[in-house]
Amino acid sequence: MEAQMVDGLRASIKECSDRGLSVASKWSSELLLSMPFFKRHPPPPSPVHSPTSVNNQSLVPTQVSDAAPTPARHPHAPVPWVQPEDERALDLEFETQEEDLLFSARAFIESREPMRAIHALRQCRSSKAHFLSMYSQFIATENRALRTWHKLDNNRHQPSEPVNPTVEHLLSRVVNATDPWMLFLKALFLSRLSGRRDEAIEIAILSIAGFQWNWATWALLGSCIEDGEELSAILPLLPLPATHPLVQLFQIKTMNELHIPSENELNLCEQLLGPDFFPGSLWLMSLRACALYHSHDFKSAQAQFERILAIDPNRVEDIDIYSNILYVTDSRLKLSRLANDFLALDRDRPEVCCLVGNLYSLRSEHEKSVKYFRRATQLDRTYLSAWTLMGHEYVEMKNSHAAIESYRRAIDVNRKDYRAWYGVGQAYELLNMHQYALHYYHYATALRPYDVRLWQAQGMCYEEMGKPRDAIECYKRALITADPHEITINLRLANLYGLLQDHGESVAYHRRVVEVCQANGRPIQDFAKSCIKVAEHYLRTNGDLQVAREYLTTVAGSNVEEVVRAAELLKEAELLKAVEVEEEERRRRTAVAIS
Repeated sequence: MEAQMVDGLRASIKECSDRGLSVASKWSSELLLSMPFFKRHPPPPSPVHSPTSVNNQSLVPTQVSDAAPTPARHPHAPVPWVQPEDERALDLEFETQEEDLLFSARAFIESREPMRAIHALRQCRSSKAHFLSMYSQFIATENRALRTWHKLDNNRHQPSEPVNPTVEHLLSRVVNATDPWMLFLKALFLSRLSGRRDEAIEIAILSIAGFQWNWATWALLGSCIEDGEELSAILPLLPLPATHPLVQLFQIKTMNELHIPSENELNLCEQLLGPDFFPGSLWLMSLRACALYHSHDFKSAQAQFERILAIDPNRVEDIDIYSNILYVTDSRLKLSRLANDFLALDRDRPEVCCLVGNLYSLRSEHEKSVKYFRRATQLDRTYLSAWTLMGHEYVEMKNSHAAIESYRRAIDVNRKDYRAWYGVGQAYELLNMHQYALHYYHYATALRPYDVRLWQAQGMCYEEMGKPRDAIECYKRALITADPHEITINLRLANLYGLLQDHGESVAYHRRVVEVCQANGRPIQDFAKSCIKVAEHYLRTNGDLQVAREYLTTVAGSNVEEVVRAAELLKEAELLKAVEVEEEERRRRTAVAIS
């Protein structure tokens, strides 16, 4: 298995590099270097000195392997593609003849001159030349479409994404492809066409069956998946078992992109960072840090990012996520140092612009923050975080219309990001357009059904719309995954049940508030009102007078504003207690007299 991984990664570095897929080649190179040296360069096998043993090898009975059996292939999983020998030999001959032209074309692609690459390859016949020519045409037409799209910036007629009319033509040229690299291009073209997502997924899986270690195909496949259920349905269809490191890396990456990593993904990270796989992988460490961030374990995520920067202080990837953590934890000094270091390193990376935008936001310089987030979107139109964070800044500036536009751009880039849907909902709530806000909150909740904030936001909208029963349902859903020591949701439920005259339920939630606050040693002002509500109910209904007196005594002995009301109710409780004692004494005397 280890030898296969090493060979696969080395082949991927060369094959991806030969075809201009520099990001995939870099990924393979970093993953290969993260493996221990002795696994990348194992010692040669010991020579067999005995000629007798060599001659008699065929007589030695075959040993039964102790290795785990290979999992059964899913009936719909594609069979790995194998190129016929004669085609392969002819293709190698063409490659040898075109070696100089292929090298020149790759240099043109790396220097962002795709039209020159197309011109250089116009007479070539090898499969690599065909791939490079098609890929260069796609890059050139995408750049042209992006320039046309930017001409409509700040214009309401601007489409949600650049329109590339050449994609249909390019797709027609690979429609019958069987080579895994051409299948990758076919999947790429399909993913750019509206309504062809399912086909793109199918073709990407076929491409993986032909060449497993092209990370560009895995990344493309992940971008086509819309939710965790779809990922679970696709995993068995892959031409590799679920225990294969590539499948596990893909699963972790995709769940991070969906913002729903679970404990399972964190365990997979730990396993893959172990000595048997990729113990030195900064990319995998960063995946783990992002998974911790999405799980709101900011302390552990920050520690992981700090370990990454200690190993490689110049690594820009995911530095924006680290800056988000420093922003949330209010680590202003660390964020300032980080911004200065990376501005000096490369100020034209969208991640660095996002980092600086977070710094200005933490300083409450929102206009400067927007400037840097906008710069990030100009460097990369699909840079989701910048659109979302720019929307947050506009909300802070009370510019709801600009915030809505930013969030909608984020949705156009990636409809799977719940934060953008949630942001649009918040912006409409600022405009008191609660029906619109609910529409977007519903989308966000569908993507992240266990997020307490989303259910709370819906509950507050229903409250504003005068729909207490709907609000109660939302708050109850929020309580399922809320912190056990949470009191705000319980207070809202208590008040809503009080509004509906359901005093029994209202008191139950008020008592929960008091119990949580007392257990956590919270100040009396946090639960004084709930004490009063519980006591009033018990005094009116001949309830538990002992509990009522305890609550009222606690409030009466403090300096909160409810102290006067508590004293009044305490007197009433004492009178009721006295009446209760007299009644008990009367019943006792009657019983004695009868006996």
